[in-house]
Amino acid sequence: MKLYLWSALVAFAISFLFCLSLIPLLRKIKAGQNILSYVKEHKEKSGTPTMGGLAFILAACIAACLFSPAFDRRFIAVLVIGLSYMLVGLLDDLLKKKHKENLGLKVYQKFGFQCIVAGFAGWFSYRFGATVLFLPFTSLSFDIGFWTIPLTVFCFLATVNAVNLTDGLDGLAAGSCAPFFAGLGVLSLLRSKDGVSAVVCFCLVGALLAYLVFNSPKASVFMGDTGSLSLGGFAAAIASFTGNALYILVIGVVFVFTVISVVLQVIYYKATGGKRIFLMSPVHHHFQQKGYSESKIAYAYFVISLLTAVLCIATAL
Repeated sequence: MKLYLWSALVAFAISFLFCLSLIPLLRKIKAGQNILSYVKEHKEKSGTPTMGGLAFILAACIAACLFSPAFDRRFIAVLVIGLSYMLVGLLDDLLKKKHKENLGLKVYQKFGFQCIVAGFAGWFSYRFGATVLFLPFTSLSFDIGFWTIPLTVFCFLATVNAVNLTDGLDGLAAGSCAPFFAGLGVLSLLRSKDGVSAVVCFCLVGALLAYLVFNSPKASVFMGDTGSLSLGGFAAAIASFTGNALYILVIGVVFVFTVISVVLQVIYYKATGGKRIFLMSPVHHHFQQKGYSESKIAYAYFVISLLTAVLCIATAL
């Protein structure tokens, strides 16, 4: 257990130092976030440095390389996938900075990249035998064989976009992801006996906690797509390769709720000719419109993620 504690602590230290160094640099190059005009509550945030995901993602990867008990195919694949998403997110953030508006890569460009990586992950799972799927709240598991490919593709597309959509308030995505990865790390140990994936999870937890020092309301830096896309990629890769993909629906319930709120809002809006279910979607903006502070919303999401993680761990023992 010391290995995982130390990996998290070292990741925290590296991430903290990276954030301290990166924030002044981002301010110097004027890498500020362009705020969407329809989110009136966020006007004062315009110009806050973004691309902070560089700090905690790189910190987590460095710590993982230092503490990983093995450099096997799965470990390398997880890092490559996570870093690939980070680079695409970075490109998206740089284009937003260049154009001085909240428009980076085209939708089809982002989605195309996601499909390519998801396809690779599905092939990897099938090719190297990561086809066992654990059923939450039970001791049951199933070898789904070839069906691991479409399941992995769906897992990636859903998870990456869900985490990206959740990154809308100070501390929200990072605060939700920290307990998520902690739970996923423990499940990797309990269910799939995968210490390598567990190390990556706990490194991400430590790195995210350090980042939250700077991202808690009022945020000094945003993670940008650089961070949110990468976090979604890491989550999908680790969950898929360890057979814990279905656990995303439980531990990641706040991400699921976020996506559902957007889908329902769009469907209802089109079906009723302009009526809305929520004051604004994703649903965290609805809560904000109702008068809840960003701190309360982020704290509630953190608590929900923590409780669901504890529930999944307790039932897996």
